[in-house]
Amino acid sequence: MAKDPRGFQPGSRLYRTPAQYLRGSYGRFATGVAVVTFEGAAGRHGITVNSFTSVSMEPPLVLVSIARDSNSHDELVDNPFTVNVLGAEQEALAWHFAGGPTLEPVWIDGDPAPRLSGVLSWFSCTPWASYDGGDHTIYVGEVQDHDYRNGDALGFVGGRFTVIPEFRPGHEALL
Repeated sequence: MAKDPRGFQPGSRLYRTPAQYLRGSYGRFATGVAVVTFEGAAGRHGITVNSFTSVSMEPPLVLVSIARDSNSHDELVDNPFTVNVLGAEQEALAWHFAGGPTLEPVWIDGDPAPRLSGVLSWFSCTPWASYDGGDHTIYVGEVQDHDYRNGDALGFVGGRFTVIPEFRPGHEALL
């Protein structure tokens, strides 16, 4: 029987499982927030993620990690996709694609995959590889097109959204 590191026993309302502690430990790493969009058999889909990173400059590769129990997981297999990095003002968009529909997103017909309007940056990708990642699948995409705008980023840390301010160098950058 697992014991809470603080001494609380299973059955106590203060008890936390080892998995809850692991999730809490993962949650201390601040990340950006993105929505992976693609065209599926039933139309356009989006999935909110915070597991996104660049992999390579040559060739240009990015990866996203998608939970296997996600509604759209299976439809993403072998499909082109776009990673849409959200701006700080786009928390409602993150919630919309996390299963709490709150608004109708504005779509842009992208090539090779649809994307969202007004995002902080975006990366349209063709499938490169996919890997078993336990309860997730790691999808690697080759970037075909991309762009960005200025602005603060939407972040996620400790189970909550936050703002990651845009870096604006001071006078020392002029030296």
